[in-house]
Amino acid sequence: MADYLVIVESPAKAKTIERYLGKKYKVKASIGHVRDLPRSQMGIDTENNYEPKYITIRGKGPVLQELKTAAKKVKKIYLAADPDREGEAIAWHLANALNVDIHSDCRVVFNEITKEAILESFKHPRPINMDLVDAQQARRILDRLVGYNISPILWKKVKKGLSAGRVQSVSLRLIIDRENEIKSFEPEEYWSIEASFEKGKKEFEAFYYGDGKEKVKLTNEEQVTKVLKNVKGSDFEVMNVVKKERKRNAAPAFTTSSLQQEAARKLNFRAKKTMMLAQQLYEGIELSKKEGAVGLITYMRTDSTRISDSAKAEAISYIEGKYGKDFIAQEQKQVKAKANAQDAHEAIRPTSAMRTPEELKAVLSRDQLRLYRLIWERFVASQMAPAILDTVTVDLQNNDVMFRANGSQVKFAGFMKLYIEGTDDQTEETNKLLPEMEVGDKVKSLEIEPKQHFTQPPPRYSEARLVKTLEELGIGRPSTYAPTLDTIQKRGYVQLDAKRFVPTELGEIVHQATLEFFPEIINIEFTAQMEQNLDEIEEGITQWVNVIDEFYKDFEPRVKYADEAMEKIEIKDEPAGEDCEKCGAPMVFKLGRYGKFMACSNFPDCRNTKAIVKPIGVQCPTCKEGEIVERKSKTKRIFYGCNRYPECDFVSWDKPISRPCPKCSALLVEKKLKKGVQIQCTNSECDYEETPSQ
Repeated sequence: MADYLVIVESPAKAKTIERYLGKKYKVKASIGHVRDLPRSQMGIDTENNYEPKYITIRGKGPVLQELKTAAKKVKKIYLAADPDREGEAIAWHLANALNVDIHSDCRVVFNEITKEAILESFKHPRPINMDLVDAQQARRILDRLVGYNISPILWKKVKKGLSAGRVQSVSLRLIIDRENEIKSFEPEEYWSIEASFEKGKKEFEAFYYGDGKEKVKLTNEEQVTKVLKNVKGSDFEVMNVVKKERKRNAAPAFTTSSLQQEAARKLNFRAKKTMMLAQQLYEGIELSKKEGAVGLITYMRTDSTRISDSAKAEAISYIEGKYGKDFIAQEQKQVKAKANAQDAHEAIRPTSAMRTPEELKAVLSRDQLRLYRLIWERFVASQMAPAILDTVTVDLQNNDVMFRANGSQVKFAGFMKLYIEGTDDQTEETNKLLPEMEVGDKVKSLEIEPKQHFTQPPPRYSEARLVKTLEELGIGRPSTYAPTLDTIQKRGYVQLDAKRFVPTELGEIVHQATLEFFPEIINIEFTAQMEQNLDEIEEGITQWVNVIDEFYKDFEPRVKYADEAMEKIEIKDEPAGEDCEKCGAPMVFKLGRYGKFMACSNFPDCRNTKAIVKPIGVQCPTCKEGEIVERKSKTKRIFYGCNRYPECDFVSWDKPISRPCPKCSALLVEKKLKKGVQIQCTNSECDYEETPSQ
């Protein structure tokens, strides 16, 4: 019979840890939280220091009873939930349910599920950290006070099933603010002049820079014509050559948010999927019958970029064996943690740098392997030497017209031999070699081509960009990003278009109501300050009751006022102006989860629905009579066609725009590319295009 009971959160972890600890230990799983606030009521006594009313979670009774039975048979209980606020709270709830003294050495934490880490952690048990527990309780109570007060008002005044929350409401605000920026954006014209030159037999590119004295911005065709008239002949003189050596350092190992961002950019993973796969890699994968399940990465909810000395040493050993000593970072760059970062444990890294992705191909699923490779490469690269690049800038002049050529070449690959960090706009750094040139040399221009451009509006938020923005603003925590993005989509506040967030009409209505009656909930500075307050609770600087009280004494009167003053928003069915082709009843516009759609007014007897065709303000280029409208295919893919169909068969996957091509007057369309939205001419004989918006 076992002498010790160890309680972890996950059954997958329980099996692995029990094997590491041996026969004297029985390891069982709580399967997450066992107690929480009731779902049927607020569960917070606002008259008595915000005392929370915890109950056993529905369905967890048998789990808790099994743990109580096992607890009676052992000498000591160890609580080994995850190493963060949430895990500390789970341990505290278990201690209360099982009558474990929270001041005893009952709490065990580990950052990775390997035999060495588990055995070491059991040598250093500690009491439950009540500052961590209080920080979790404060967040839970705060979110409950917000959600359970605002949501019923939204149900009553707008529509059932709606919700508001500190992080989700700010996320929605960012998306709506960006949409408003895009709508109000007015494009500005600008021009560039690109030229190809020849030195010896080598060709290279350069761009117009200025008049020889200063940089000149070209805003119209007249300026361009004037510049081109000043060019006398095809000979240009090299006026200046600047060569520099530039170092580029590797990115640090992943935090939760940087992992979500990079997985979105490089693997096209949603934040929710990234966290699910990371959880699997952390909890353990069966490597072989002999080894059993082994945790392949460290804990995946962290703000820290810190790496243990032993992990660094192992990575350096691998780098030396694979690439040689020159590729080892000579001095470790210290990445300063953000002011509000949780530095309790390490960055996300493989539990062994020697366990390469190639070795795990047979035991990991395709997506598990892709994520593991990303984590492994990023970590190993973080311990590698900087890349060294040679850059060259050359100024070429003819009369008062100066062109500038830029080139670079990788002199020493360093960490880039293994890994290059992704970017939001999908651009990659490429070598652009220039021929050897010295001041006074003559080069010949082969072609000089002016190009018209228009400034582009700011891009909508992708998941990666939104996570990055929330992190930079100090909103939320690593564990909140994925569920927050999931919630605003499930509620129908936003939808994804080309993997970018677009607010729905319902989202706009909820945001406007929240803005009017609960402005602090969507105030970025207020929400960031609240996160700071939670951190101060964790650090033992502030009492949690004081933080909640300061918030609630201003919030409570707002709730009462909103309940009385907020007008009921009736989302009425508007007549669509046509009859149902199935039963003849009038069709109406309804507001659904993803915006408006057309439905039969004879529902539920007739369930006919149709997508709404949306005019985009462009005349049909084929028939010249109809108007281009936005439609959706059966697979929900957006396309564009003439509203006179079937009389006119014009159709396009690319969105037409209202202005004609400046070169040939043909139709211009927005082409969605990996690097952004590019405007192109549809005339196959015309090569006009505009720089993609980033």
